[in-house]
Amino acid sequence: MAVRAKNRQFPTAYKLKAIRRVERGEGVLPVARELGISRKILHDWVKAWKAHGPEGLNRKPGPKPGPRKLKPVPTYDDKRSALTRANARIAELERLVGRQQMDIDFFRDERSVCLATAYSRPRLMPVEELIQRLGAMGVDRVGRQENRSNHK
Repeated sequence: MAVRAKNRQFPTAYKLKAIRRVERGEGVLPVARELGISRKILHDWVKAWKAHGPEGLNRKPGPKPGPRKLKPVPTYDDKRSALTRANARIAELERLVGRQQMDIDFFRDERSVCLATAYSRPRLMPVEELIQRLGAMGVDRVGRQENRSNHK
């Protein structure tokens, strides 16, 4: 079996002769075998020739370069409007940061109030009395158990 070189290139005239043979009615497989190429390559040549003519036989795969679109040079007004938009955005973000800082301050104050009143002694007295009446674990042990949780 013959070893074929990869990425062989064929002249356009060679491709046209092969295409003409196929167009005359010879089978793709016998022509491809005789020329030492695959059926797919010959089919691709025929397809390119039908779509683009002889110029289509030497087209490289991939996107074709089109006209380049240049960005217009910004004028003084464009730069100024961009600066105005940027300053407006900065002001908007500063307002947002200010609102968030107010929320943080509010919740920090609320948290300190909650922590100060949450475990005050008078509020725990009814709980202690209930625990002692039931004769269960005891106040200290209940407090420790409360801090531990075993979620499975």
